[in-house]
Amino acid sequence: DTKSEEKTMYTVSKIYQHNEQQSGGDHKPVTDSSSVKAEENKGCLRMTKKLLRDICKQQKLYMTPSLNDTLYLHYKGFDRLENLEEYTGLKCLWLECNGLTKIENLEAQTELRCLYLHLNLINKIENLEPLQKLDSLNLSNNYIKIIENLSCLSVLHTLQIAHNKLQTVEDIQHLQECPTICVLDLSHNKLDDPNILNILETMPDLRVLNLMGNEVIKKIPNYRRTLTIRLKQLTYLDDRPVFPKDRACAEAWAMGGREAEKSEREKWETRERKKIQDSIDALTAIKRKAEEKKRQREKEERDILRVCENRGTTEAQEETQKIKKFVNESMEAHDEVLAETSNKEELDSLHTNVTCNIQKDGQEANSPKCPNFSTNEEGNVVKSHTEVKRETDDEPNFLLIYIPIDLIEFIGVAWDVRMRNLA
Repeated sequence: DTKSEEKTMYTVSKIYQHNEQQSGGDHKPVTDSSSVKAEENKGCLRMTKKLLRDICKQQKLYMTPSLNDTLYLHYKGFDRLENLEEYTGLKCLWLECNGLTKIENLEAQTELRCLYLHLNLINKIENLEPLQKLDSLNLSNNYIKIIENLSCLSVLHTLQIAHNKLQTVEDIQHLQECPTICVLDLSHNKLDDPNILNILETMPDLRVLNLMGNEVIKKIPNYRRTLTIRLKQLTYLDDRPVFPKDRACAEAWAMGGREAEKSEREKWETRERKKIQDSIDALTAIKRKAEEKKRQREKEERDILRVCENRGTTEAQEETQKIKKFVNESMEAHDEVLAETSNKEELDSLHTNVTCNIQKDGQEANSPKCPNFSTNEEGNVVKSHTEVKRETDDEPNFLLIYIPIDLIEFIGVAWDVRMRNLA
C-alpha cells in the first residue's frame, strides 16, 4: 500500500508539473495530450466498477454499492470521475489527492452532503447541480481562478477554496449569490483588492472567515477592527475568535477613536473583574455555609455522644446498684441458711420426739389405726403393702396415709421456716 501511494503521488506531481509548464502559470489541464496519456499508462488508475468493488471490500464496506453512505477514494491516483452511478446512497465522498482535472459524473449522488476534492488538478467549478443537499465543499489546493456555479447549491454552508488562484473582486463576486454560506476559507490565494469587503458584506450569514496569506490583509487599514465592524455576524476571523468584547471595542473605536476604544475596554474589564469577584464571593459564601453546616453537624454529634455517655454512666450505675443488691441478698441468704441449719437441728430433735410419740401410740393401740402402717419387730412404724395402685390411663394417683397430730405440727413448723426463707 505504501509503494502504491508513493507511486500515485509521483504520478500526480508529474501531471501537476506538466500542466504548470504548459500553462506558464495559468493552469490548463492537458489530459488529452500524449504526455498525460503516457503518465496515465505509467501509474494513473481508472475508476472502474471492479476497482471500486475491490476498494469497498478492502475497506470493509458494503458490496452492494447503493448501501454505502461513505466512499474513500483518496490517494488512489484517479484522473477522472466515472462509474459512480450505482453508488446512489453516498452522503460523503472522499476524492482528496488524486489527479482529477474536472468535476463530472456525479448525477447519481443526489444525497451527497460532503464532497472533498482538495489536492487535485481542478481548474473550474462545474456540474454540481444534482447535488442539491450538499452542505460542505472542499476545493482547496487546486487551480481555480474564479468562483462560479455555486448558486445552485441551496444549502451549502461551508466552502473551502484555499490555495487556489483567486485574485480580483470579480473572481469572488459570485459569493453574493450564495447567501447560505457561513464558513468561508479564502486563505493563501492572490487577493489584493480591499473592495472584496463589499462582496463579503453582502453575505448575511457569514460567521467564519479566513483571509490569511492574501496581500489584501496589508492593504486594509486596521484590518481586524475593520472586518469586525463591517461583518456584523462574524464570530471567527483568521486564526482566532471575535469575542463580544472585541466587537464592542471595535465599534467604540469606529465612533470615537482610540480614546473611546480605551474607555469601552476599561468598562468591559471592570465588568469582567466584577463578574470574577462575584464568582469568588459566591464561592466564599458557599464555603462559609458549608463550614457552618459542618460545625453544626459536629456540635450535634458531640451532643449525641455526651447523651450516650451520660446514658452509659446511668446504666453503669444501675448495674452497680443491681450487683450491690445481689451481693446483699446473697449475704442475707447465707445468713438465713446458717439460721436454717440451727433450726434444722431443732427440727431433728422435734422429729425424734414425734417419732417416739407415734411408736407409743402404736403400742397402746396394739395395731396401727391406718391399714397402711404396721410395726416391725423393733416396734417402729412402717408402711404397709396395701397402698393404692397407680392408674396407667393419666388419672390422678391417690395415697391414703394415717398422719398423727404431732406430725402435722412438725410439718407446720417446717413450712413456716421455709416460707420465711423464701421471703
